[in-house]
Amino acid sequence: MDYRTRWPASRLLVAAVATLIIVSGGAITSLAVALSGLSDARHTLLDRIAPARDAVLEIDTAVINQETGVRGYLLSANQEFLEPYEAGLADERDAIAEVEQLVVPMRPDLSDDIGGVAALAEQWRSEYARPLIASVDSTGRPETRPAESLLGKELFDRLRSAINGVVGQLDQDAAAARTELDDVARDVVWLLVGLGALLVLIISGIAVVLYRILIAPLSGLAADVRQVSSGDFAHEVRAGGPREVVMLGHDVETMRSRILSDVKDLQRSNSELEQFAYVASHDLQEPLRKVASFCQLLERRYSGQLDERGEQYLRFAVDGAKRMQVLINDLLAFSRVGRITREQTLVDCETLVEHVLDSYSEVIERTGATIEAGELPTVRGEESLLSGVFGNLVSNALKFRGEDPPHVVINAERTGDCWTFTVSDNGIGIDTEYAERIFVIFQRLHHKDDYPGTGIGLAMCRKIIEYHGGTIWLDTTAETGTTFKFTLPAVEDDDQ
Repeated sequence: MDYRTRWPASRLLVAAVATLIIVSGGAITSLAVALSGLSDARHTLLDRIAPARDAVLEIDTAVINQETGVRGYLLSANQEFLEPYEAGLADERDAIAEVEQLVVPMRPDLSDDIGGVAALAEQWRSEYARPLIASVDSTGRPETRPAESLLGKELFDRLRSAINGVVGQLDQDAAAARTELDDVARDVVWLLVGLGALLVLIISGIAVVLYRILIAPLSGLAADVRQVSSGDFAHEVRAGGPREVVMLGHDVETMRSRILSDVKDLQRSNSELEQFAYVASHDLQEPLRKVASFCQLLERRYSGQLDERGEQYLRFAVDGAKRMQVLINDLLAFSRVGRITREQTLVDCETLVEHVLDSYSEVIERTGATIEAGELPTVRGEESLLSGVFGNLVSNALKFRGEDPPHVVINAERTGDCWTFTVSDNGIGIDTEYAERIFVIFQRLHHKDDYPGTGIGLAMCRKIIEYHGGTIWLDTTAETGTTFKFTLPAVEDDDQ
């Protein structure tokens, strides 16, 4: 599929976030509606029904106070006993006004019942309470009239019954409001549970979808890239998922194809180099040997017949041919490092250094050199190549000596996952400005007549050490002489 027809990751992310926002918004709206219903039910119960019922009970208390005040006044004819009656009358008016304010908007049908309570209260006062109070005021003494008492009791009982009827209605409303409040609260709880479960399902679904359309393709692409980076350049890189991942996979596949093409070119170039090395090691050296041999024959046959300059020319020719042979051999050795590989084995560096010092025993004895070799570890590598590193560094220490006899110290210390080897001497030293130049092939710091050599030795050391996974450098902190340091990977215990 063409990557241009695929959705980009940004669009997939926007779609996932939009889905989550829409569902969350709907759930939050439903929850807000439910909470609003819960608030309304609570407001109806606590702010209307309960205060209205309390106000009706205050009406009942007010009429009882009026009845008590009238009875006390009839018994004593004392004006002080009318105070509860007057206070109850005022409380009744306030309570009725409050009940009407609270109940009528909520229960218009109770307006007649409340009006009936007010009418019955007024009837009880007009037909019983006020006439009795007036009779006491006119005579100055209380009188008991059985017929009036029965009428007053009947009217008062009807008033209390009407009040109790309103209270009963409000109790029913309160019970219904409590039931509705419980139902709404239960609905809110279930809605919250459902909302939580829905969000979990949505988030899980989005996570699964994102994993399948984004993370899984990226993981597959990463696995392909790791396989290619490990050296399997023939492995084809395929990528799916969003547009960016497919484009990245396409770019990696293009890069892999180019690398594969370059590898083939390098293989072809290496083959040509191998052919050149064969020619250099056989065909080129044969003419050089002939030149050197015939020059030597000329030197021996015509010795004494040539003047001093002629003999000097012959010596120059022989020396140039010999140096060319050495240079070709060194170049061949340099080109073979890392190209012609042998199985790497465990190499005891102490034994290796002993063999190297044995091969230089004549030079060591002639120069009066002293060599100190500390405790050296066992590493993994090609013994012949590592021998060349130690041999080159020891040879340089013996070659570039000062006025005092050479003194060379070889030791090693563990630094993390590597061994750091140090080869130091008391020779003429190297300026810090040449710390990198000395590792470049054919870079010499001295004339060939002063110090013989081809200028390949340290470049060979660097190539060998890097081939073994280490690094080599000149220690520029040494105050006297020359100190080289190089690292080699440490061998784990289970490899020994």
